[in-house]
Amino acid sequence: MRKRPARQPFPEHLPRERVVEPAPTACHCCGGHRLRKLGEDITETLEVVPRQWKVIQHVREKFTCRDCEAISRAPAPFHATPRGWAGPGLLAMILFEKFGQHQPLNRQAERYAREGVPLSLSTLADQVGAGVAALMPLFKRLEAHVLAASRLHGDDTTVPVLAKGKTDTGRLWTYVRDDRPFGGADPPAAVFYYSRDRRGEHPAAHLAGWSGILQADAFGGYGDLYAAGRQPAPVLEASCWAHSRRKVFELADIEAAARKKAHGEKPNLVYPLAVEAVKRIDALFDIERAINGLSPAQRHAVRQERSAPLVTELERWMIETRDKLSRGHDLTKAFNYMLRRWSSFTRFLEDGRICLSNNAAERALRGIAISGSFCPCWAGGRGPLPLAPVFRTSASLREQRRARQRPDHSSRSRARACHYRSGLDDRSRGLRGDGPGLPARIACRAA
Repeated sequence: MRKRPARQPFPEHLPRERVVEPAPTACHCCGGHRLRKLGEDITETLEVVPRQWKVIQHVREKFTCRDCEAISRAPAPFHATPRGWAGPGLLAMILFEKFGQHQPLNRQAERYAREGVPLSLSTLADQVGAGVAALMPLFKRLEAHVLAASRLHGDDTTVPVLAKGKTDTGRLWTYVRDDRPFGGADPPAAVFYYSRDRRGEHPAAHLAGWSGILQADAFGGYGDLYAAGRQPAPVLEASCWAHSRRKVFELADIEAAARKKAHGEKPNLVYPLAVEAVKRIDALFDIERAINGLSPAQRHAVRQERSAPLVTELERWMIETRDKLSRGHDLTKAFNYMLRRWSSFTRFLEDGRICLSNNAAERALRGIAISGSFCPCWAGGRGPLPLAPVFRTSASLREQRRARQRPDHSSRSRARACHYRSGLDDRSRGLRGDGPGLPARIACRAA
C-alpha cells in the first residue's frame, strides 16, 4: 500500500505566535456547562511579514560654549561607504539580490519603485561599486588564505559584458582552495578575477608569486606557469580526469542517442570501445570515492596498490586501441587528449593531495554561469569591473550537511538512472568525491 504523503513541519527556528481561539462555553453534545480542559489541537499556518522601509535620522545636537563661543557636536555616524546614504542592511540586500539571487539592478529598481521607494539604476550601480570597495579588505584576506595553499583548483568561464551597442564576452577566473579531500583542517575558499579576454597573461598575473600544484584543464594559457625557469618556482600541472572522461562519455552515451532518435534527430554514434573506456575510468573514481577524506599518506598508499595497476593497463589499452583507429576518429582524439598529457594525468599517483578531478573549481563557477545578469559596463573599454561579493553561506552549509549525511548525491543518482542500460553514470558531472560545495565565496576585483 502506498504511504500517504505527509507535509514536512515548519522549521523550528521560526518564531511561533500563539493565537488562542475562544473556548466553547457549553458542550456541543448535551449542552452542559461543566467543562474541563483535556488538551489542545494546534494548527500551524506559515505567514510572512512584508518588507518595511524606514529612514533613520541620526540627530546630532549642537551646543555653543558660553565661555569661548565654540560650537560642539557629536561626531558623524559611521557609514559602510564614504558619505553613503544606504544603510548596511540595504547595501547587503542590493548586493545579494544581484549576485546571490541573480536579479539585475533594473528589476530591483522596478520592484523598489512599486514599494514606494524610487531608486534609479545609476544610483544602485554606484552602491554596488561602493560595496565592492568596502569589501576589498575582506577579499585581500581571502586571497591571502587561498594563495597560501600548496594545491589549487583553477578554471574560467565566460561572462557577458555590456558594451556600446552590443554585448562582449569577458572571462571570469577562479582559484579554489579545498583541502578536505586529503583531510586538511583549513577552511575551503575561492577567489575570482575578471579579464576582458582569455590570454595566458592573466593567470600568470593572478598566480605571479605562487607555486605549487594547479589542478586545471588543458588550457594553453597556463603554459607560462608550468615553464621550468619560472620564478619563484614552476607550477606542477595536474590534469582533470573528469574532463577527459567527459570527452569519452559523449561517445558512449546510449541514452542520449536514443532520445535524439525518438525526437527525429540524428543520433550521435555510440562506440563500444568508448563504453569500455568509461568503465575503466570509473573504476578509478570508485577508488577515489572510498579514500576521500583520508590523509595524503593513506591516499598515496591506496593509489599505489589499487589505482596504479589500473592506470598502467588503461594506458596500454588506449595505445593499442588508438593504433587500430583512423587519425580523424572521434575516439582517437579523445585518447590523444589524455595520452599527450599522460604525465599530468598520472601525477595523482605520486601525491596524495591531488584530486582526480577539477570539479571543485567547476562548482565554484556554477553560480556565475547561471546568472544572466552578470553584465558589467565598461567605460571606453577600460576600468575596473565591480564584481561584488557573492555570499552563499547558508545554502552552501546546507549542501555541506546533506553531503555528509547522504554520500550518494541526487545528481549522480539521476545520471545512473538515465544511463542504466549501458551500465554508465556520468561522474564527470555529478562527482562529489572531491568534497562538497564551498561554505562561502567572494567574487571581487578586476584584473
